[in-house]
Amino acid sequence: MFEMLGITPQGLLAQLLVGLINGSFYAMLSLGLAIIFGLLNIINFAHGALYMVGAFVAWLGLTQLGPWLGMPDLALNYWVSLILVPVVVGAFGVLLERTMLKRLYHVDHLYGLLLTFGLALVVEGMFRHWYSISGESYDVPELLEGLIHLESLGLALPIYRVWIVVFSLAVCFATWYVIERTRLGAYLRAGTENPKLIEAFGINVPLMITLTYAFGVGLAGLAGVLAAPLFQVNPIMGSNLIIVVFAVVVIGGMGSILGSIVTGLSLGLIEGLTKVFYPEASSVVIFVIMAIVLLLRPAGLFGREK
Repeated sequence: MFEMLGITPQGLLAQLLVGLINGSFYAMLSLGLAIIFGLLNIINFAHGALYMVGAFVAWLGLTQLGPWLGMPDLALNYWVSLILVPVVVGAFGVLLERTMLKRLYHVDHLYGLLLTFGLALVVEGMFRHWYSISGESYDVPELLEGLIHLESLGLALPIYRVWIVVFSLAVCFATWYVIERTRLGAYLRAGTENPKLIEAFGINVPLMITLTYAFGVGLAGLAGVLAAPLFQVNPIMGSNLIIVVFAVVVIGGMGSILGSIVTGLSLGLIEGLTKVFYPEASSVVIFVIMAIVLLLRPAGLFGREK
């Protein structure tokens, strides 16, 4: 059957892997957006820029930190970056939330979108000025180099790409579990719906909201670290992705944690299949699906109708 269409089974599986990798990034980035919107009521258009910042912080830590400190042999490797970069990006998020975003929680969504869109332009412009748009390379960590050979399928899978899928799924579903199935998650949800009641229990709601935003943007920074060895690290990598990620969030349902994860992975696979069977439509298929979903179910597939 596949041969009749000019497609080999190996080619199809390889493209599905690419789709799953893209879907993993869609899921992780849209998860951060969903957390921020669902719990803070902010449409965070700066998310793509913070994803780019995460990739650049990882690259700078690996290649530039030693020369800056006068210690040429010093470098932050990939594994340290996986832990440190989300903290750095999250700390930057705390600064943004405390100085700007906290003033917009009780006004129309449009104000938050405009502010974060302006922030994204400023951050991207700064990195364009410093590093242009040519892109910087980040080597795959030694432990994740090489291939996994599937002899029965006649396929060789890059270990790093498999790692991205497995790690992203683990992070996404762990986050969903914490928010939807634990007491901490219940406090987070209640704190956005009835903050005065939660404060009566002695919980610092403003601090909780700040840390929630930091965690959401920290996920974007973590996705940037994962992307650094796979793509060129450049200032426009976030702007190229954020529109698709917003479409994923809309399809899944604004603020829906599970919707973001499931929809991100599914749309990545659909995009991969489209590249096989109808390549011309691969760049627009997600937006076509978004239009159809908005016509049939405006709240999104997993969103709640008001």
